[in-house]
Amino acid sequence: MKKRVLFVCLGNICRSPMAEGIFRHLVIDKGMSEEFEWDSAGVAGYHIGENPDKRAISSAAKHDVELVSKGRQFRHADFDDFDVILAMDKSNYHHILALAGDNEKHRNKVHMMREFDDERDEMDVPDPYYGGQEGFENVYQMLYRSCNNLISELNAES
Repeated sequence: MKKRVLFVCLGNICRSPMAEGIFRHLVIDKGMSEEFEWDSAGVAGYHIGENPDKRAISSAAKHDVELVSKGRQFRHADFDDFDVILAMDKSNYHHILALAGDNEKHRNKVHMMREFDDERDEMDVPDPYYGGQEGFENVYQMLYRSCNNLISELNAES
């Protein structure tokens, strides 16, 4: 049975598509693509159907990671469709938990992305949207560490 992983940020054009792309790249590189499914979404519907931000694409491409997702909004059905839901920051996390309501099964699927970053100094993956390319590279590094550790942890649970 494949483990299904969903990455969630605000608009689904910067952080969550980068996380999805990195996760996809690492899973394929490790020969584990038969074990996982992945996707990304935003809590807001600002960028439905759009490609990821060009700066996110550029940052990922420097590391041979392709970002292929299209923006979509998080939906309640995602609680049933995914095993693990990873929020990029506390605001996204609380928004997703509010949608889960009192359903403990749904609430237990929601985690902060940086729970899996062994170099974290805080739990949020900062939103690089209003900054420069350096912010995207910083986010890439956080997401790379987090995705790598996430894969190891999910693989150990199998």
